[in-house]
Amino acid sequence: MGIQTALEWCYTGRIFGAKEALDAGLVRSIHPQAELLDAARALAQEIADNASAVSVAMTRAMLWRNAAADHPMAAHRVDSRAIYRLSKSADAAEGVQSFLEKRPPAFPGKVSADMPDFYPWWEEPEYR
Repeated sequence: MGIQTALEWCYTGRIFGAKEALDAGLVRSIHPQAELLDAARALAQEIADNASAVSVAMTRAMLWRNAAADHPMAAHRVDSRAIYRLSKSADAAEGVQSFLEKRPPAFPGKVSADMPDFYPWWEEPEYR
């Protein structure tokens, strides 16, 4: 959603409905309460079935951290390092092999053990 809409909602404190949130891009879909958990599980399953857990973790970290980078070049440096390191991983090899063999991937990488060597790249500020 755009900064204009975010500012309007924050400044006015106006209560808005699900349709407006959907139209503005704050949410990706709307579901009846009885179908919500099934829809969330289906999305989680799609991610688990089709993406490397390490790549998902890096993508999440980069999107959250790089959005607040001091300069776009800082985000570019992290992104380039991630592409380079992850392209040499067992997950990358499995992704290519599974594509060529036309089968679902079985990514071996674990977030607990296989994140790139520069992760985490940020420094936590000192709490005072």
